[in-house]
Order: sequence, then C-alpha cells, then structure tokens
Amino acid sequence: MDPEKMSILRAFRLDGAPVSCENYGCGHINATFLAATDTGRRYILQRINHRAFRNVQALLDNIAAVTEFLRSKTDDPRSVMTLIRTKDGAPCIRYEDEYWRVYDYVGGTICLQQPDTDEDFYQAAVGFGTFAQLLSDFPVEKLHETIPNFHNTPDRYRLFRESIERDAARRAAAVRTEIDFALARESEMATIRNALSAGEIPLRVTHNDTKLNNVLLDAQTRKALCVVDLDTVMPGSSLYDFGDAIRYGASTAAEDERDLSRVEMSLERFRVFTRGYVRSCPNLTAGELELLPLGAKTMTMECGIRFLTDHLDGDLYFAVHREGQNLDRARTQFKLVSDMERKWSEMQRIIAEESKM
Repeated sequence: MDPEKMSILRAFRLDGAPVSCENYGCGHINATFLAATDTGRRYILQRINHRAFRNVQALLDNIAAVTEFLRSKTDDPRSVMTLIRTKDGAPCIRYEDEYWRVYDYVGGTICLQQPDTDEDFYQAAVGFGTFAQLLSDFPVEKLHETIPNFHNTPDRYRLFRESIERDAARRAAAVRTEIDFALARESEMATIRNALSAGEIPLRVTHNDTKLNNVLLDAQTRKALCVVDLDTVMPGSSLYDFGDAIRYGASTAAEDERDLSRVEMSLERFRVFTRGYVRSCPNLTAGELELLPLGAKTMTMECGIRFLTDHLDGDLYFAVHREGQNLDRARTQFKLVSDMERKWSEMQRIIAEESKM
C-alpha cells in the first residue's frame, strides 16, 4: 500500500491497522479510496478538493452537525454517513497541503449512476425527501454557506451578463439565440430567491447535489438507505433539491446531447419523483408545493446559463472533452426548459394529485 496513504489512515481512529487502499468510485471533485484494516473493517478515504471547497473547516462542521442530528433520529447505523475522527478528535487531517477525511464504509448497498427502472428513481426521491423531512427541525442557521451564492439564480444572471459584455472568447455573436432565450426568463428566475427573502417559503437544510448516485440503495431490498456526498449541504430551499433532481433524472437524453429532438422532460419520471419526494417529506408547505414546477425550471435554467457563461468565457470552469461541449450542454438545458413550459399545466396537475394522496 502507498506509504503516504498508510500514514494518513493511521492518524484516524480505525478498527484495526490499515492493510489496503484502492481507488474507488467515479467522483469528479474529491479523490476517493476504499481502505481495509486487518480486522476486516472497510472505510472510505477521501482527499478533499480544497480548490473547489475553499473553507474545509466550515464544510466539515456542516457535515458533522447534520450527520450527528440524523443519527439521533434513526436506529439503523447504515442510514447515516459516519465521519471517523482522527486520534486527536479532528474531522480531518492536513497532509502536505492536502486535506484528508475518513468515513465508515456502508456495506450491502448499490450506487446507481442512472435509474434502471422508475422504481429506482422513486427510491432516490424517497431518499432525498426523507433527508429533508428528518432535517426539517434542524437549526438551519447553524450551517455555513460553504459556497456563497451557489443557487442564487439572480447572481448567476449577473455573472452571465458580465460574461456577455466581456465576450472573452469572442463567441457571443454566434450564440445570440441562446443568450436571448436566457435573458427573456431572467425576471421569472428570481421568484424562488425572492420568496425565500420574503419568508414566503422556509429556509431548509438542502443537499444541493440530488443525483441518483448520491442515494445508496440497500442491496437486498433496493430501497433508499443513505444519502451521501454531503459536501454541498447548506441552507437553501427544498425547491433546489427537487428541481435539480428533475433536471438531471427526468431528462430523456444525455446532458451534452447534440440531437435536441431527443431531449425532453419525461412527465412519467416527473410524477415518479414527485410522488416519492412529497410522500417522504409531508411537511412541505403549500407555498413550496405550488412552486415545485418552478423549482425544476429554475434549476434547469440556472444550470443552462452556467454552461453558456463558461462557453462565453472560453471553457474555464467545466471540463470539456470536445469543442462546443459547454454550448451543447447549455442547449440541452434550454430545450428541457422549453419542454417544461409546454407541459406546465400537466406538471401542476401532477403536483396537485400527488400531494393529496
């Protein structure tokens, strides 16, 4: 085993001595490894990307507070991530200018990148809905905003307008149609932020990365077991989590699909996720339920302008593997928004039906 990782693992309160450590998973932000000890216990070792998460202490404070709160509400230790402390009681160690942490490995689980069935997508909704429900009485003011303005859509528009004006890569003229599409919806995209500011919808603990692979399913029952990847847990709106899950999981095509005729929002998947989410989080307010379709539209629109902003800037933020990939990503998001607008009355009807069941 790599001597460096051996030294790092020995700094934590593990059950036994570390004997192996191998690459694990397919995450794009943190480097993740599966470690084992001579007692047979397994752990997840992660190098935290402190360039993406600049306030590592605040991030770990949030995770520790949320997981300890969740643990007080369950009898199943596998249903909550367990952060392993160092022998000095710290949540991580710093080793050669890098930050490392360890979690207990949650055994007997499945992690899916895409749903195999509608039931898988339903279980993702159950996982995230249960997460929101259990944390509904958490004192959200105790959490740090580890990524300022992460889902501040009006601020994303401010950056977008600055990018258009700057036109650093000289691409604006060629994407005028996409720019006009985005700007035409700018006012509507401030609705959720304004509702939060006015106290019309509650500030909640939000996950902010509600992809299917962040819910572990029990391998035997294939039911939602544990929500993972809590690095973006922050104060926010339930509409962010619901909306981003729909953006990602209800789309019928890849995020960078070039053939836009293949891109639409599946009303069947929208219903499946809505059913799981509202049933698992019954304390959603009337105001939140009414705005759920707008949550999906806003998160999709926000993601689209982020892709388009990066295209205008010369592809500085999102990794690209071919020319024009960020533009293709923006176009798929805008096509989803257009499809949502066509299906708006059906989306509202689904919310009304599922919230009464």
